[in-house]
This record gives sequence, C-alpha cells and structure tokens, in this order.
Amino acid sequence: MRLTATRLACVRSGREVFAGLDFAVAAGEALLVLGRNGAGKSSLLRMVAGLVRVAAGRLEFTGGEDELTLAEQAHYVGHQDAVKGALTVAENIQFWARYLGAATANAPAADAALRALALDRLAGLPAAYLSAGQKRRLSLARLVAVKRPIWLLDEPTSALDAAAQDRLSRLMADHLAGGGIILAATHGPIGLIGAQELRLEGADGPALEGETAA
Repeated sequence: MRLTATRLACVRSGREVFAGLDFAVAAGEALLVLGRNGAGKSSLLRMVAGLVRVAAGRLEFTGGEDELTLAEQAHYVGHQDAVKGALTVAENIQFWARYLGAATANAPAADAALRALALDRLAGLPAAYLSAGQKRRLSLARLVAVKRPIWLLDEPTSALDAAAQDRLSRLMADHLAGGGIILAATHGPIGLIGAQELRLEGADGPALEGETAA
C-alpha cells in the first residue's frame, strides 16, 4: 500500500492554505504533520479523509481495496471526539462500528476495542459522564473496532494521561507492524518512533524531512 500526494493544494474560504505539497507514505510507515497554527495540518488530514476538497494536485492510494474510495479506507479522528452523551460507552462504539460499515457491530471486536483503551469497566455508563480523557479514549476506540488501513490522527494525545498515551503508542505500533499507514498532526511527541516529518509552512511551502524520533 502507498499513499501519495503530488503538488497538492488546499484553499479554504478563498485563502490558499498550502500549495505544492508532495509526500509518500507506504505500508508500515508514519508521517508526522507539523507546523504552526493555521499552516494546514488539520486541513491536510481532512482532505485525505474526503472532508476538504482538493484544490489542485492529486491524492492517490494504491494497494488497497479497488472498490472503495480513499476516504472509505481511512479512519479520521479530529479535535472533536464525536461522542453521543445519551448513549452508553458500549453503545457509542457499536454505533461507530455500524456507521463505519463493520459487518458485525455487536461482535467481540467492539468489546476488544473498549478493553484496548481501558474502557471496558465503563461500558454501561452514559458517555455524558466521562471525563475529557475518557471521551478521547472512546473516540480512539473505533480505530480498533473497525479495521481500516489508514489512520488520520489530529492531536491524538489531547487530554490523555500518561497511561493512555502509552496505550495509544502501542496501538499505533501494532497498526504499523500490521502494514497500516498513519498520518498524525501534532505539536509534540506522540510515541511514533522513526516517523517521517512533514513541516507545513502554509502557502510559503512545505518541507519533507527524513526519519526522526517522535
């Protein structure tokens, strides 16, 4: 599998956010998207997720499922946790499994996802009662509940304590070891060792750098 961007450009509200962006990420690789606020980190992830229009250039994903779009093969976890407070923790992950097209929304995969993020003991609790960190973990649990090859993570460690960050680091390592791809927008280290870095400088132009520890 390989995700490639060629001369990619983004325009939001009539303003060019970035242009001329090139990168390539293969199976088992991660790309950290860095840059100041407003440089286009979130816009790039949302573009790969199919939520922002490609203004110019091309995004191409090869080696995946031919009958599915790029967006249908990517998980996007943004700033908003998208948790339904009236539903229980278990019902939230079951909803996401159905929404994202899992064949068996009530299968053990949902329970495994909650265990992976240490939420299994809270399965029957209404999500409205969760802390900010617990809601973040519930949002991340859908990465485990429904298998998709590309993970698009926007500040994924936000609101997570050290133990939860360690869990996320292990999940990301397992995803890469299984041939997955990760693009993560971040302002700081998130536990992705050996990831490439893509520094966005807005319309002034991006720079792709070599491997780094993050």
